[in-house]
Amino acid sequence: MPQPKKRTKNASAMRMVGQVLANYRRAAGYTQRSLAAQVCADEETIASIEQGRRILKSDLAEQLDELLDTKGALAVAVAHMPEMDKYPLWAEEFIDREKEAVAIDWFENQVLPGLLQTEDYARAVFRSKEPPLEPDEVEVQVAGRMTRQDVFQRKVPPSASFVISEAVLMDRLGGEAVRREQLRRLRQDADTPGIAIQIMPLGRETHAALSGPFILLETPDHEHLGYVETQRGSVLVSDADEVSILARKYAMLRTQALNIEESRSLLNRLLGEA
Repeated sequence: MPQPKKRTKNASAMRMVGQVLANYRRAAGYTQRSLAAQVCADEETIASIEQGRRILKSDLAEQLDELLDTKGALAVAVAHMPEMDKYPLWAEEFIDREKEAVAIDWFENQVLPGLLQTEDYARAVFRSKEPPLEPDEVEVQVAGRMTRQDVFQRKVPPSASFVISEAVLMDRLGGEAVRREQLRRLRQDADTPGIAIQIMPLGRETHAALSGPFILLETPDHEHLGYVETQRGSVLVSDADEVSILARKYAMLRTQALNIEESRSLLNRLLGEA
């Protein structure tokens, strides 16, 4: 069974780069909102980078250097950040494939899919790890998870389907405020073109995936892959017969879950109760 790599604690370096960006931004007379508008990013993205909670990627660093006339300082700082392992070794190949996938199908029954998590929900997930992660390491992992969500910012984002157990929506990881923010995010994602969210309701008499969660990917070369995580490792499935079994499971799950419109209605109801 593969073991996780020992991770470099470089959250302090992320905070340092964030503080440098904040100083340059203020010196140039920008607010976080106005700077975000100039580089076609979300205000929350800029805020998270400045607070050291999100990685400043090299392409955005170069864009900011040009806009803020910083003579390449941000790009240099990013290039010289300590090496960081944002993901366990066993997940790295999957993450690389996920970045370029043209289609993603994802079933979860214990926690929300990482691509749909809010920052605070992700933080609550990593704080729940046992044995516990150190605070700096939690922030590194959260930043990595938020960076993965950039897959939906690609010029041509993947088609994505998610089947999520209703039980996941009832949990309160991080507290009620975190849950409510997460439900709002899910409801927003449910209206996003190219993203299909279906809820598997409690009380079903049959269930096609009692063995647990899994993910299916289609690559740009139309290779079909499966991915299954365990407590201490994972399996990237490439055998065509095994991927076919997972694909058939997922197809059946979609028929057993609430349809897209019913799932939106359930999210509306949960938001009204939260």
